[in-house]
Amino acid sequence: MSISYEAVRDFLYQEARFLDDKDWESWLELYAQDAIFWVPAWDDNDELTEDPQKEISLIWYGRRAGLEDRIFRIRTERSSASIPDTRTSHNINNIEIVEQDEGFCKVRFNWHTLSFRYKVVDQYYGTSFYTLDTRGTSPLIKEKKVVLKNDYVRHVMDIYHI
Repeated sequence: MSISYEAVRDFLYQEARFLDDKDWESWLELYAQDAIFWVPAWDDNDELTEDPQKEISLIWYGRRAGLEDRIFRIRTERSSASIPDTRTSHNINNIEIVEQDEGFCKVRFNWHTLSFRYKVVDQYYGTSFYTLDTRGTSPLIKEKKVVLKNDYVRHVMDIYHI
């Protein structure tokens, strides 16, 4: 059974809302236990790194447990990236279903996040690539690759910026 464009769009909007609202539990529930969350870095030749096991990444979690640990640190104020608190506004556009088959859907979209911290607004933008597991009653993120186009940032970047 395939998933509709509207259902994919609504799923992505929901994830963005959970991040903006700091609804961490609901956000984590969107991820499969074996989900990969990857933000590759740009190398010296302005090419994206291709192997998170051998090359540098801005963020890499090979399982949802890494995301759970990150949320624990944010909640318990053990995250310097989250103190003082950051307000965000995630904006999503150009959503495309690029491949779909029984049980999965590959999605690509552009995003722009505004972030307010230290009385300054910062901007993050890029393109994300998701693989969704569509076998259950609601989709789960199996893979999330985020290409941060403005990789020069003034502060420490965290999962809720992208």
